[in-house]
Amino acid sequence: MYFQDKAGFYFSKHSALEPAGGRPARPRTPLARGFTLFWALVTAGLLLLSGQPRAQAQNDAAPSSAQNAVTVASLVYQILVAEFALQSGDVGVSYQVLLGAARKTKNELLFQRSTDIALQAKAGDLALAAAQYWQTAFPESITALRYVTELLVALDRTPQAMPHLRTLLELSSPSARASLINSIPRLLGSTSQASLVAGLLDDVLLPYLRDPPTQMAAHMALARVWMAAGKPDRAMGLIQAAQRLDPRASEPAQAALEFLPTHAQAFDVLERHLQVRADNTPVRLAYVQALAKIQRLSQAMEQLQWMSINQPDNPLGWFLLGTLQLESSHPKEAQRSLKTVLKLLASKPASALSKDTQDGLNSQETTEQMQQKIWLLLSQASDELGDAKEALVWLDKVNDPELDLQVLERRVEIMAKQGKVRQARQLIRELDDTLVSDQAKVVLEALVLRESRQWGQARIVLSMANQRLPNNVDLLYEQAMVEEKLGRLEDMERLLRKIIDLKPDHHHAHNALGYAWAQRNMRLPEAKILIQRALELKPGDPFITDSLAWVEYRLGNTSEALRLLRQAYKFRPDPEIGTHLGEVLWVQGQQEAAKVILREVRQRDPRNEALMETLARLRIKL
Repeated sequence: MYFQDKAGFYFSKHSALEPAGGRPARPRTPLARGFTLFWALVTAGLLLLSGQPRAQAQNDAAPSSAQNAVTVASLVYQILVAEFALQSGDVGVSYQVLLGAARKTKNELLFQRSTDIALQAKAGDLALAAAQYWQTAFPESITALRYVTELLVALDRTPQAMPHLRTLLELSSPSARASLINSIPRLLGSTSQASLVAGLLDDVLLPYLRDPPTQMAAHMALARVWMAAGKPDRAMGLIQAAQRLDPRASEPAQAALEFLPTHAQAFDVLERHLQVRADNTPVRLAYVQALAKIQRLSQAMEQLQWMSINQPDNPLGWFLLGTLQLESSHPKEAQRSLKTVLKLLASKPASALSKDTQDGLNSQETTEQMQQKIWLLLSQASDELGDAKEALVWLDKVNDPELDLQVLERRVEIMAKQGKVRQARQLIRELDDTLVSDQAKVVLEALVLRESRQWGQARIVLSMANQRLPNNVDLLYEQAMVEEKLGRLEDMERLLRKIIDLKPDHHHAHNALGYAWAQRNMRLPEAKILIQRALELKPGDPFITDSLAWVEYRLGNTSEALRLLRQAYKFRPDPEIGTHLGEVLWVQGQQEAAKVILREVRQRDPRNEALMETLARLRIKL
């Protein structure tokens, strides 16, 4: 069926209320090609075969064959007139003639045709009128009822649609009812009265919340509708109730992913599901990706480490584990995981991999492209371990054009570490402008200059770029970070304020400005407001949580700072977060605990600037 938003109708080949797995609706005929003599004759023939129209069938006396022929001829003529009018662009005449014929003959096919013509003409009110006549003539027609329901929703008269939806559920067969309920959130997705509609749907679905065949579908449909209405707590309660009905069901766990990280109950739902359905690899991998997205890398790696033990032949699990280990500054562990993937891919063809793994590899496009990405990651791991020669060996194996820019970034970074700054900059400047954008070249050159600590030169490159490419948020942020390194705080603030003006939801800009002031023990109340805003924009982010903890520490709220730092370090054991945690523990008098954390940081990143500065300032000997 067709659907309509407030701006007008758009078309779909499938009904929003089509039961999942059911037969899709037949594609509609385009407006300009609606007429066929064949269609008209077939319609009339169907009427003839089915007997006289219902209005006439009520008479006791059977009509003669001659009367029958006249009736059919008249009907064929009306259909031809309507179709010729439609072909010539006179949609109104076509609609009126067909609807009149439908009402006179009580023919369901004609009702549907007149409704479809109005839909194609984007005449929503006329389509609704035809569908309502159709429903009156055929009160038990599920198709007519579906049209009326969807048209009322499309015309933003959703409350009026709810009684029809109730009847539609009642008329549907028990076997199709759960699928129909599952389709309701999609049907109601465009309503402008979300809260009102959600409340009405509570009443409509109440009987199905208690009926075992439809309990799960009703809970999940209501959860999604209340979520769309901006009532996440109510939605989360329904998800938890659904999981209590069937802890093994995937639907509650999949819905819970959308509540991360703002609702602690969502983590509980996912963890509980994976306890009883440890074999549900798709949910586990989706959970891993969600955890990584919100920077809870430790939790993500715990899930992947479980997979490495219990599903050791799953290359996708090893690949994700190696990626996160590299992100968490564990290059040795990352090497082992990534090399395991290469062995698994080499030992069996893609066709021999499990379906879950193949589905995951599909998201990576092909096993060959996944292999290319692994070589790139192994190059990074070798570089971080200080083996530039091996890093270049891995890098030379990568020939996927999609990875060209990443390969170039890795190559120039290695060159900068080797002191080949001039050669690296020349390589960047000679890149083909049709293959690499001006912005990408600037970012690469700034990377080389930052890596070699040539902050002044980096500032010149970025400043000139921001004159050529004004209001480029990414380049403005790059320059702001360089200004901070040079101690040019006024310029840094000016740039970050400009970013916030251009993009108010830029959480990095809010966080960077607040943290820069906290680091220098200045403008602390304002710094706290900025960082709290960043945390609102990016809830649960460990780096922003670390910034807030540092403000609290500077304000003298040591206990709160310690709580926040422990939380951040638990989810993201980053060297800088660990260094901050070690300092606060040390100042609080927990010196042995501080040394344990700081030793972890040193083992992970012995050259970390923040660590070395903290050890020297506090005169800590590890």
